[in-house]
Amino acid sequence: MKYFMLFFLSIPFCSLHAQKQKLEKEIRSIIENKKATVGVAVIYDSKDTLTVNNDIEYPAASVFKFHQALALLDYMNKNLLSLESKLYLKKSDMKNDTYSPLANEHPEGNFYISIGDLLSYTVSKSDNNASDALYYYMNGTQMTDMYLRTLGSKKFSIEATEQELSQEFNNQYLNWTTPLEAAQLLNIFITKDIFCKNYKDFLIQAMAKSETGSDKLKAFLPKKVLIGHKSGSSSRNSEGLKAADNDIGFVYLPNGKQYSIAVFIKDSKEDDPTNARMIADISTIVYKFYKNK
Repeated sequence: MKYFMLFFLSIPFCSLHAQKQKLEKEIRSIIENKKATVGVAVIYDSKDTLTVNNDIEYPAASVFKFHQALALLDYMNKNLLSLESKLYLKKSDMKNDTYSPLANEHPEGNFYISIGDLLSYTVSKSDNNASDALYYYMNGTQMTDMYLRTLGSKKFSIEATEQELSQEFNNQYLNWTTPLEAAQLLNIFITKDIFCKNYKDFLIQAMAKSETGSDKLKAFLPKKVLIGHKSGSSSRNSEGLKAADNDIGFVYLPNGKQYSIAVFIKDSKEDDPTNARMIADISTIVYKFYKNK
């Protein structure tokens, strides 16, 4: 009887394993024959993990603004600082040779803005000037890198600001991560109380309201699904090679559970719509796989 019971209890695990193998095969079918390296990681309910091409250093691009946000909120939390605290931005802070809705709205600079609003521009609008202003406030990228390591992260590097990344094409590779490392950070943020609820809710809403990357992870998901995400996209070199096209996010399912997902595209010679469609298609099949689990 014992042997029968052991065999019987192993069936659900074997079935799930087979299903995950099928999901991985579907993901690989989306990325096969593409002129790019694509990495994927998914963590469902803090337990079930799937990875594809994870053992590669992927340029983070603006995905690192999520990492920056975590370090900033930890600093604010530890120092009992309000998100309403003001910073003064000079005209020299409003660089017009970079992506910046903030500079479009305040081309002359010389204005006060709350840290909360700066963070919203950084995360929701992927504003490069806002990100660099916050890094100036945080004394550079080192504090972000060090804080993430206290959370257990290892396979990543955050060493360049947006201004530094733009100085030459190869600088795009200075900030990197593996897909699983990014998905684990998302999972820690969603499931752990790493800072006060007020800050956590603020960042969740900022990611849910993200105005960039709408053609990536969230493109084909049902409108009622809560997804918060941070996309990232690099420039191309003279040969048309794109260093990075990424999106990471958390998804709350109808069953009340959630998963974290990270999709990174490295060194792509595909066009931007093809890159985005790969991410969107991967996101769609992952959602369909887990929505009824």
